[in-house]
Amino acid sequence: MRILITGSSGQIGTNLGLHLLEQGHFVYGVDVRANRWTDRIPTLIQDLSAPYTNYNGGIGFVEYPENLDVVVHFAAHAKVHELVERPERALANIMMTFNVLEFCRQNHLPIIFSSSREVYGDIYRYITEESHADFYFTESPYSASKISGEALIYSYAQCYDLKYLVFRFSNVYGRYDNDLERMERVIPLFIRKIQHQEPITVFGESKVLDFTYVDDCVRGVYAGIERLVEGRVANETINLAYGQGNTLVAMAGFIGDALGITPDVSVEPARVGEVTHYVANISKAQELLDYHPTTPLKDGIHKAVAWSVNWWSSHQGR
Repeated sequence: MRILITGSSGQIGTNLGLHLLEQGHFVYGVDVRANRWTDRIPTLIQDLSAPYTNYNGGIGFVEYPENLDVVVHFAAHAKVHELVERPERALANIMMTFNVLEFCRQNHLPIIFSSSREVYGDIYRYITEESHADFYFTESPYSASKISGEALIYSYAQCYDLKYLVFRFSNVYGRYDNDLERMERVIPLFIRKIQHQEPITVFGESKVLDFTYVDDCVRGVYAGIERLVEGRVANETINLAYGQGNTLVAMAGFIGDALGITPDVSVEPARVGEVTHYVANISKAQELLDYHPTTPLKDGIHKAVAWSVNWWSSHQGR
């Protein structure tokens, strides 16, 4: 297969791109920045949120490979609280999705879109079956940008017969996620702070989230790519997560166990815009993709800690 990945320099994009290359597929990336983890994924540096100016057969990209089979659209500003402070980045997310959809429409390509558990909002009823997302509970500009992206995709499917899969991810962690100078993600941030015996702050003592190890996520996306390209599965919205919840306090404890250090934890209220309870219903992924995640949080944290500590030791002296 020949796959174009937007956001190819991010965590999931990097892991997916390398996995696809290992399986013998052609991969081409588009991102606003170079990939700091690997030079194996050829990447076009382009801001996909720039206004789309050619609607008459134009491709939208400066250059792109021919004979593609599918576009995997991961590019987005992804930090929930950051988009509360900078809501213009939510608009940029919407523009990215529009531009990529135009590229797919004009080149007759199916699309895989990375949505988020955030579209469910703060669900006090704990309903996470895909058809029950209630957009009245939209919590943040980030979740609104993902809802808007989904709506654009559904409309393109109706109007232009565009084939798609929408994946709603949940707290993916693991390799290639510890670029803290660019974006602070909670698990690598806690790993670094606990490793150096610095205090950490948990925002939401009772917050329960569904953490997904990146290898499980990549296997699910890869199964979706295969089935979409082969025409076996299309036009579906699917939760892709582990299917069990853990508190942030428990997660921090697992990091401490992996490092052999007792974390210094303080607790503050959950921040504005953040979902405080989410455990995914993954039955649809199991049925359509034969998706069966294998890495519980404790095991995944030990893998993530080992990888991050080794990376910092060999690349940053930390």
